[in-house]
Amino acid sequence: MPSDKKTFMKYIFCSLLTGLFIFLSQIGLAQQSQFIEENGGIIHFRVFGDGVPILIINGGPGMNSDGFSGLAEILGKSYKAIIYDQRGTGRSELPEISSRSITLDLMVKDIEAIRKELNFKEWIILGHSFGGILASYYTSKHPSRVSGLILSSSGGLDMSLFSSLNITGRLTSLQRDSLNYWTRKIQNGDTTYFASLQRGKYLAPAYLNDKSFVPKVAERLTQGNSEINTLVYQDMRRIGYDVTEELKGFETPVLIMQGKHDIIPVAISEKAHSVFKHSKLLILPNSSHYGWLEDSLLYFTEIDSLISLTQS
Repeated sequence: MPSDKKTFMKYIFCSLLTGLFIFLSQIGLAQQSQFIEENGGIIHFRVFGDGVPILIINGGPGMNSDGFSGLAEILGKSYKAIIYDQRGTGRSELPEISSRSITLDLMVKDIEAIRKELNFKEWIILGHSFGGILASYYTSKHPSRVSGLILSSSGGLDMSLFSSLNITGRLTSLQRDSLNYWTRKIQNGDTTYFASLQRGKYLAPAYLNDKSFVPKVAERLTQGNSEINTLVYQDMRRIGYDVTEELKGFETPVLIMQGKHDIIPVAISEKAHSVFKHSKLLILPNSSHYGWLEDSLLYFTEIDSLISLTQS
């Protein structure tokens, strides 16, 4: 925490401002917080509402699920929405963080453990960003358990995204300079929340079309674990992540949504659309990376339509 008074007051102000959305999302809809011991660790998950079950897999990797409680709360008004802290993040605990404990296959086993704990024969899977990668990998391993798949600004079905992704290319030169400044501060040992939030403030515009959401996304960007992030991508390279062939035979409805202004190239979504037999590709006209924030009406209308289709 900052030591001088002026910096401390700025820290308090930014914390209150950027934390407001998460706070409000957590006090609205009743939720059930649960823990299960599985696969060498403890997995924490929360359930919102009742109805058709829908698991929300957040992005990252290496981030907790707190930033997705608002999305879960909205979906929980009509469905049983579940969010969870991926292994080693948030309140999901591991005895060690290493290449042995952080793998895509173990992450899939965690998801299956939650499904079994909640006694669902099948469920809707919504994966956002990296969560779309994990959702696709889970679906390739357990297709009979997925009654509908929603890919929200997904990272894709293979590794092709990582040869074309240029996040900072969306920033102004001033934003890049400021981002580099705060990144260096953190690398040089500044572990304060204030430094992390400042870095998030200058990185967040890359993910947004509507800059009024910068405080929310900046707060979210403080919640990452870079070690887990690195280990996940190392594991993806190790296994040669590519589920294209496995998912060509997937018979269940798929909704693919991506913002017109997304940092992820539209070719990633177009490729997924060409692979799935029964998919719909929707480009959200006002959105970048967070469709439920910037194109909320269209985003949730399409989810409702997909879920209705799976129930017919």
